[in-house]
Amino acid sequence: MTGFVPPAYGERSLGDVVPAIARALGRPLPGTPADPEPPTGPELPPAASYVLFLVDGLGANLLRRYAHAAPYLSSLLDHQEPATAGVPSTTAVSLTSLGTALTPGGHGLVGFTSRVPGTDHLLNALQWRKDVDPQEWQPHPTAFQRLAEVGVAATVVNKREFAGSGLTLASQRGADYLGADRVGERIAAALSVSRQPTSLTYLYDGDLDWTGHRYGVASAPWLQQLSMIDAEAEQLRDALPPSTRLLVVADHGMIDCPPEHRIDVDEEHVLRDGVALLGGEARFRHLYCARGAVVDVVDTWREVLGDRAEVMTREDAIGRGWFGRVSPAVLPRLGDVIVAAYADHAVVSTADFPYENTLVGLHGSLTPDEMLIPLLVS
Repeated sequence: MTGFVPPAYGERSLGDVVPAIARALGRPLPGTPADPEPPTGPELPPAASYVLFLVDGLGANLLRRYAHAAPYLSSLLDHQEPATAGVPSTTAVSLTSLGTALTPGGHGLVGFTSRVPGTDHLLNALQWRKDVDPQEWQPHPTAFQRLAEVGVAATVVNKREFAGSGLTLASQRGADYLGADRVGERIAAALSVSRQPTSLTYLYDGDLDWTGHRYGVASAPWLQQLSMIDAEAEQLRDALPPSTRLLVVADHGMIDCPPEHRIDVDEEHVLRDGVALLGGEARFRHLYCARGAVVDVVDTWREVLGDRAEVMTREDAIGRGWFGRVSPAVLPRLGDVIVAAYADHAVVSTADFPYENTLVGLHGSLTPDEMLIPLLVS
């Protein structure tokens, strides 16, 4: 079955954005031991400074489909090719790719939840375990640290609650952090710090993603939130000087998954056979198998799921380039078996992840609605 969009690592993915901005500022980033050849990435117009506005959950297909709710942003779509998220198409993975300029196989955040090697515990990348050091989990210099080395001032503008979080330390250390909880605060902060020449200001808004999870894509609340995001972006662009460029991106899109298209591993008990630990998320599962059980797990899951998901070994997924180049330290964080959902299907566990099953909109797999993201310069 077809229908997946492969990640465009090194060409037009989230990990290519900050290096492209650095080039546009006239300060290209050097390579690192983790990535000796910096990605070529998209070509962005030169500017005195850049404001990078990431809208969580705003897929390129969604923006085009509901253009009436976002006239400003959708007006930019026809002139600019979309980019791709990484794999899986989920927030923690994408934000770390953006912040490090590395693929998931390099930076090591490989899912919403992933196994802590040598244990039977999962790391929830949005609710970081206190016994896991984020700077050991993601040891490479971030792109923000590398920007400072070439003379680019980097600032993150985000909610106060995220300052010092595990994900922030893993993906954004090296940038100044400005806490701003409301839209007006965030715009004002971005306008203030972006006046500094040769600077990058990174602005994050997670409200559209939250709304899509709670109410679904194209619901009345989601469309209203999209309109508010559109107004925020237009207001920001109007307030910025011409010498500053605004670049709007997203971390992934979203798909509504109806209850009848959800497979519960706690009802299909055979799906638990040979699986020691269930990780990932509903649209992209990492299955950590008991010793010697991989072949049987693959066969069972393929038989039960049929054309609802792609089921493969970790080695097959790596061979497809889904995670980019995978470092030895990251390898055991990936499931022994990978399950990527097709269409609007999902694999849930009402025992292990009860909250996840209450969400309407989901993401994580490789469908166009999840993988294609806007890359809009104005």
